Amino acid sequence: MEKKTRKRTLARETFSIEQATAMLPLVSVIAGDISRLSRELIDRRRRLEYLLAGRNPNDRDVYHEELVQVQAELEKENRRLRDFLEELRALGVEMADGPEGLVDFPATLEGRKVALCWKLGEPEVTYWHDADAGCAHRRPLTVGSLAEGGSDDFHGDLSA
Repeated sequence: MEKKTRKRTLARETFSIEQATAMLPLVSVIAGDISRLSRELIDRRRRLEYLLAGRNPNDRDVYHEELVQVQAELEKENRRLRDFLEELRALGVEMADGPEGLVDFPATLEGRKVALCWKLGEPEVTYWHDADAGCAHRRPLTVGSLAEGGSDDFHGDLSA
C-alpha cells in the first residue's frame, strides 16, 4: 500500500495499551512494508557486496553500468524505507527492528519511560520493556510483570 493512501494521525507523547492496540491496523500496514523492504534491501546489499568482492569497478568493467544501476535502485529503495520509518515516527511510534517488524510505543510506568512492544503478526499489544532495554528484553504485559519488584499488584499506569 502506498503511503499517500494512508490516514495520518497526530503523534502523541505516550500511549496506553488500548491506544497502542487501537493503532495496530495502520501501524501493521506500515510495519509490514518496512519489514518486507528491509529484508529485500539486506538481501540485495549482500548480493551486491558479493558481486563487488575483489572487483575494482571502473568504466572499463563490462558490468559497470549494471552495477551503477543496481546501486541507484538501492538508494531509491533506501529513501523509500526512510519515508516509511518517518511515517511511523509521525504517528509517535518507533521501529525497533525493521526486518523482524518490531515496533515500540512510548509509554510511562510509575513515572519511568517504558515501551509497549509489538511484533508484526501479533493480534494486539501484549509486551513491554524498559525504554533503554530494547525489544530483546520484552516481557509479557501482565499485572505482575508491570509492578515494581514483580509483585502481583499493578502500581503503574501506562497512559500519560
